[in-house]
Amino acid sequence: MNAAIIIFPGSNCDRDMLSALRLAGHETRLIWHKETELPKNIDLIAIPGGFSFGDYLRCGAIAAKSPIFYEVRRHINRGGYALGICNGFQILTEAGILPGILQQNIDTKFISKVIDLRIKNTTSTFTYRYSTESKISIPIAHHEGNYFAREDDLKKLHDNNCIAFEYINNPNGSSHNIAGILSKNHRVLGMMPHPERHVEKAHGCQDGYPFFEGLLQIS
Repeated sequence: MNAAIIIFPGSNCDRDMLSALRLAGHETRLIWHKETELPKNIDLIAIPGGFSFGDYLRCGAIAAKSPIFYEVRRHINRGGYALGICNGFQILTEAGILPGILQQNIDTKFISKVIDLRIKNTTSTFTYRYSTESKISIPIAHHEGNYFAREDDLKKLHDNNCIAFEYINNPNGSSHNIAGILSKNHRVLGMMPHPERHVEKAHGCQDGYPFFEGLLQIS
């Protein structure tokens, strides 16, 4: 599987993403946001965490207008896979690719800790290596991680099995305890927790490794 990681000014999890993807056996390259073309053989686009453009205006708002994002949209519109983690999730919602918004945590504080997630979808390429309703431990690090969507959008997410992960103990006020969602075709995933930070023995937990290993089926 060939992956491209999009880097913006302020991205700070691109190396973590690169290491996790390569550890799982993926050919991966880094793409600067000012590029206007993607390599022809890209199977997955990954948008990492961080503070793109310093979170100026709104988190992800400027990144969603970057030159490379025209190609990101084309990739997604023709059925390509895409992954946005933390700031990447915020960018995908700002671009209108995924529904809803990420707003300030309910206690208005930055949260950085390991939390427990419940697996809600096990049919997507991102989640099939897990068992339904199983629990995994994954780090979070965000200030605007409170997922909000209109009731009709939340209903569609449930009806189409598009909720990938839920918080077991909601740390930020997210609607319906949502930690990660899928597009209707299940080929785009946005999530606030960082599975790339729990892939190696040195991390003290490898609950994120099956997530990246499972992406090997993309071709």
